[in-house]
Amino acid sequence: MFALVDVNNMYVSCERVFRPALNGRPVVVLSSNDGACIARSNEAKDLGVRMAQPWFEVRHLEREAGLIALSANFELYGDMSSRMMALAAEYAPRQEIYSIDECFLDFEGVPGDLVAIGRDLRSKVLAWTGLPTSIGFGATKTLAKLANHVAKTADRKPGRYPPQYAQVCNFLDLSAEQLHAVLGAADVGDVWGIGRKTAPKLNEAGLRTVLDLIQADVPALRRQFGIVMEKTLRELRGTPCHDVDDAPQPNQQIMCSRSFGAPVTELPTLIEVVSQFVTQVARKLREQGSLAGGVQVFITTSPYRRQDRQHAPSATLRLGQATSDTRVLISAVVRVLRSIFRPGFNYVKAGVMLVDLQQASHEQPALDLFEPGPSLDAPERNRASLMSAMDALNDRFGRGAVTVASAARRPGPSAHASKQERRSPRFTTRLDEIAVARA
Repeated sequence: MFALVDVNNMYVSCERVFRPALNGRPVVVLSSNDGACIARSNEAKDLGVRMAQPWFEVRHLEREAGLIALSANFELYGDMSSRMMALAAEYAPRQEIYSIDECFLDFEGVPGDLVAIGRDLRSKVLAWTGLPTSIGFGATKTLAKLANHVAKTADRKPGRYPPQYAQVCNFLDLSAEQLHAVLGAADVGDVWGIGRKTAPKLNEAGLRTVLDLIQADVPALRRQFGIVMEKTLRELRGTPCHDVDDAPQPNQQIMCSRSFGAPVTELPTLIEVVSQFVTQVARKLREQGSLAGGVQVFITTSPYRRQDRQHAPSATLRLGQATSDTRVLISAVVRVLRSIFRPGFNYVKAGVMLVDLQQASHEQPALDLFEPGPSLDAPERNRASLMSAMDALNDRFGRGAVTVASAARRPGPSAHASKQERRSPRFTTRLDEIAVARA
């Protein structure tokens, strides 16, 4: 049995923790260079602001409707995410961090009332971090994700689903009749893995609700939509098809984390591990044609080793220029890792997340081509070609056949600092930006 814990409007909620005057007001968070809306409050959604909509298209709402726009503050969001994830991890033996604002929890073998546990988790996260969450329970990840959608929608849009499902919804507690009623009210487009292009095709086939989808013929759907649709359908019917490694990566972040076979105490070992993580996520980044505008790194001790001192730091670094270059990303990650590592702790897990993803251009800017690379002495003439060649060699001779050698070198200062005219202070990570109460 799984739970999906999701922070409601993550970026906006982080801003509201330290600026309560934003509560109840329409707020959007802007991407790199303040170009597009990458997060929206419910009030902004009600104004018609779309995800990824260019800022210039909605800027008039500042004057007309009181819309507030803020520059992305990924250092703050990453730190708040780490705090939320640490709290959620206390409630179940296994956790999968799916994105900066979502995680799956495996409740197999955990006794007690899951709804009560979920409400306690939600209350603790709200009290300790100020972040509002929605929680869904289900027999599979897909059902847990859908239950989370029901919990969030029932809270935000009263009348769509019964009010008792708001905030925390457990499909495992519902009778067959109750579950059919919920699934009959949910659109096929609300299902995890069914995108904007697939949903209309399902509608054309007469499959409009999740209940319609569940009752459809499996072989027919597989012939038309492939094996992924078959797995989705089986998950909706209660048969788990997705383990930790099978979960698809979100298009806003790419994550890699792993628990160690034995505690790690030395920085060089951690550098080697996170460098391998970066190699993996950088490859995924290039495969989907994206660039990363920032990196987040975390390391943690085990809460189950009571004899050990506890330490679970996390930090986020915004890059001067978005990139998919493995060398640049490793250098940034190592820089972050050096800042958060403390000797004398037994670290059992580490993770790397690429954040602020954006579509890659067909050609790197000319100025960037002649900057010295962080791990090369000579000017770099074609980063994209070099990375493609490395990927091709690893495809031919196996993963890890070609790797980055100088992973620990710190990058020099960038001449391409992103515009952040509306960024809030980094309240939780910078002493010089900490909030001060005045009489």
